[in-house]
This record gives sequence, C-alpha cells and structure tokens, in this order.
Amino acid sequence: MKKLLVYLKDFKKESILAPLFKMLEASFELIVPLVVTAIIDVGIAKRDSGYILRMCLVMVALGLIGLLCSVTAQYFAAKAAVGFGSRVRHELFAHIQTFSFSEIDKAGTATLITRLTSDINQAQSGVNMVLRLFLRSPFIVFGAMVMAFTIDFKSAMIFVVTIPLLSLVVFGVMAVSIPMYRKVQERLDRVLGITRENLAGARVIRAFHKEEEEKSRFEESLESLTFMQNRVGRISAVMNPVTYVIINGATVFLLYTGAVQVDTGALTQGEVVALVNYMSQILVELIKLANLIVTITKAVACGNRVQSILEMKSSMPKDNRAANISNPEKNYGGESPVVQFSHVGLTYQGAGGESLSDIDFSVMPGETVGIIGGTGSGKTSLVHLIPRFYDATSGEVRIDGRNVKDYPLEELRQKVGIVMQKAVLFQGTIRENLCWGKEGATEEELYGALEIAQAKEVVDGKEGKLDAFVEQGGKNFSGGQRQRLTIARALVRRPQILILDDSASALDYATDARLRKAIQGMDGNRAVFIVSQRTSSIQHADKIIVLEDGEIAGIGTHSGLLETCGVYREIYESQYKKA
Repeated sequence: MKKLLVYLKDFKKESILAPLFKMLEASFELIVPLVVTAIIDVGIAKRDSGYILRMCLVMVALGLIGLLCSVTAQYFAAKAAVGFGSRVRHELFAHIQTFSFSEIDKAGTATLITRLTSDINQAQSGVNMVLRLFLRSPFIVFGAMVMAFTIDFKSAMIFVVTIPLLSLVVFGVMAVSIPMYRKVQERLDRVLGITRENLAGARVIRAFHKEEEEKSRFEESLESLTFMQNRVGRISAVMNPVTYVIINGATVFLLYTGAVQVDTGALTQGEVVALVNYMSQILVELIKLANLIVTITKAVACGNRVQSILEMKSSMPKDNRAANISNPEKNYGGESPVVQFSHVGLTYQGAGGESLSDIDFSVMPGETVGIIGGTGSGKTSLVHLIPRFYDATSGEVRIDGRNVKDYPLEELRQKVGIVMQKAVLFQGTIRENLCWGKEGATEEELYGALEIAQAKEVVDGKEGKLDAFVEQGGKNFSGGQRQRLTIARALVRRPQILILDDSASALDYATDARLRKAIQGMDGNRAVFIVSQRTSSIQHADKIIVLEDGEIAGIGTHSGLLETCGVYREIYESQYKKA
C-alpha cells in the first residue's frame, strides 16, 4: 500500500490542508466547554443575561467556523482521495493492457476486475478517512486531557487512568476482530465467485437442470459467511457497552469528586461541566478512531492486492525501443518467407510439459496455410505466437526475416489481422466495431470487408445498417453473424498476415466456401492462416500443417497428406465416410 501513495504526489496541497483544517475544527471544539464554563460561572451565577447572550453568540460563531473548517477539510480530503483513486485506476488499467495472455491467464480475469473496482474503491475510502480523522481523533483525545489539566490537576488524573483503560478495550477488541474481518472478506469473495459463475453459466446450469445443486452450494457458502459475520459482530458489539460503562463510571466518579471540590470551593460548577464534556468528547473520538483503524486495515489489504498486480512484470513490454529500428520493405515478389518458425517450442506458465515442440516451417507471401489437428493439439497456441500473444520459450518466430520479439508491439500487430475462436463484439454500432480494424476507415472500405466476410447481408438486414446498435458482447446477433462481422473487422485493416482461428465454425458449408474463395481473391500478396476442425475448410490450402500433441505430424497438400499422414487421413475419414 505504501508504494501506491506515490499517486498522491500531485495532491500534496490537499493532503496537507485536509488534516490541518480538521485539527482547526477540533481546536474550536475544545474551546466550547470553556465557553460553557464561563456561561455557568459568570453569566448564570451573576444573573447577567447580556453576558449569557454574548457567550451564546460566541458558541454559535465557534460552531459555524468549525462547520466551515469541516466542510473545507472534507473538500480537500475528497479531492485528494478521488484523484488518488482515479490515478491508480488509470495506471492499473494501462498496466493490464501491457500483459500478454500469460499474465492474464495467471492473474485471472475475475481477479483483475475485482482489483480495478472494489479494491481501488476501498483504498480510496481509506485515504479519505485517514486525511479526515487520523490526526483529528488523537488530537481531540490528548487535547481534552490537556484542557482538563488546565482546569484541575486532581480531576485530570481521572482522564489519565480512563484513556489507557478505554484504549485497551478498543484496541483489544480490534486486535481480535480484524483477523476475523479478513476471513469474512475471504468468504465474501467465495460467495461473489459462486454468484459470478452462476450468472455467467446460467444457460448451462438450466440445460443440465442443476438449479437445486447450485442453490445448495450458494446457501452453504452464504451460511459460512453469515456464521463468521455473526461471530465477529458479537465480538465487536462488546466494545460499545464496555466503553460506555468505563466512561459512565469515570463520569460518575468525576461528578462525585467534582461535587466535593465544589463544596470546598476548589472547583466551580462550570468547570465540573467542562470536565464532563471533555470526557464525552474522548469517548466519541476513541470510537471513531476504532472504526477508522478497521477501515484503514481493509484499505491496506486492498491496496496490497492492487500493488501485487502493478508489480507483475509483463513479458512483452509495450514498446521495445531497443529494437525500434528501420525496417525496409520486403520485396514480396522474391523468395523471402513472410513467416518463419524455427524449431519453436512453447511451455505455458505452470504447465508440466511443452504445448508445442520443435515447430519448424516457413510461409511465403501469398500462401494459404491450413492448420488442423485434434482437440488440444496446439493449433491456437501456434498462431498466437505470430502476433506475440504468447512468446516462444524456445526457437524463433520471424516475420519478414526479423524476430517478432524485436518488433515494437504496435508495429507487429499492424502487420497481423487475427480473428479469434470466440467472436467478440463491443457495445456500440457496427461501424464502430469495424473501425477497430482501421480507425477512420471509409464506408467503401467497410463494405468491401463486409462483402469478403459474407457479412453484407447481415448489415443490410439491420435498421440503420452500419449505424445499427450492437449490444454488449453482440447479444443481438447470432453466432454466425458475430463470426462474419469479426472477420470483416480484421479484413478492414488489409493486414499482411491474416489468421482465421477456427472463426467459421458457426457458418454453413456454402457460406464457408464463399468466404474462403473471397479471401483467396483479395488483392495483395498476403499470407493466410486458416485454423479449422474441418478438412473441407483447408483442403484447398497451398500448405496444410497437421498437429498432434503439440508436434507436427505432417506438412503438405490435401492429396499428399491423405497418402502420407495417418493423423490427417483419420480426421478426413471421420468427417467423410470412407469410400
């Protein structure tokens, strides 16, 4: 959490002024009992109504000035806390954007969302409360004790005994309850996890008729959370009664000793009232301080969680400046490969073995490469190495003869257009989604990409056409429509390398065939990678790579692989009856 405080550096003025104005407010609050003393001992004792009125006006003035100081302090504290939260949130989001798929897989999407939202909010709340109360409460407690000594030394000794006793109770209860609050938070995280999982998988749960089992699982977690909350609540509930008993006991003793001293003339009635007021102020501030420390504890825990993400090193820096050198355009009419895998291996973080082993092939400009294999054979892993979603753990992946690790990421990604397995559209319009491929693309470019992707009919069938609204995740489109629109989004860029990662699985055979024919007819000498489970989608490719258990089982054309590669022949015959 300490490292996050650097984001307060632009709010130094607010961070200083907020506690100062709070202490100023506290100073006025400490003066009020003295004014009350003067009213009782002078105004009431001498029946001087004019004096009483003047002192009442002084009290009103002190209250108004205190209110003004409090509002000012709150303004500066809120400005600093909100600015802090905003800076941390922007920094964390920007840092997450630099992560490769490896870091995102390691941290988990749900965890990253929690860090960006509730954890930062909790840290922001902690900063706000510290600026407002962390100096004020101790100042009031010790200030009240000092003011008591200015009134009467013997009576002030009651404060010297009461304050440590109250502190022992308050901080003792906190020492027991804070670890339990952490357990409550852990169990709350578990309940939230089950809730998120159920909402995301509602259709699957209903399809398998598992509603009752999920209800039972949720209720079990909820009961565990409730039990822990009740337990910590009972312990925390002890604090108020015990502190009130101590304060009331001290007040009774103070009134008794004060009455005796009033009889002897050592104290006045107004001074006894002032001492009682100071005792009440101490009680209120200690309770506030206890609640503040609970808030700070939660804020520090959440801040540490945010800091752990900020400290995660990205394996792919956003801009590799050392490698940002001039790169002359290749002559694609020559024989230089546009993509080359040189004995490439890939091992995922925490995996027991390699997911890809000794992948070695090259692709010439204008070639179409089909990639096929069984489930888990490494097809997606292979194509994800080209745009550096993951980095090869051995060997090299080269584009235009240059290692992909030597490219600035922006330059590399501009060369590659990829359509993922899962078609994802963002909330907005069709035009806005397509312009992700090329910012400021003309309508002609957009419709050109839509025609190649066989998605023009999708757009023409929507009211508003390119300006038709797209719901979050593209929920107002069918699976096939989403796939065609995501293909069009990649084609708008006219990339040098086009990767279709099983992106036509929801299309019928006729539409798939028209799509492949249109892609082959595109102008430009681009390399195309088609990842598919269907042999019909890749059988016309210039080169087919067959994967099995992360290794190349065969490379060649459709007819050649049917004769030489048993894995390919088995896949083909499973889809078409053996003649």
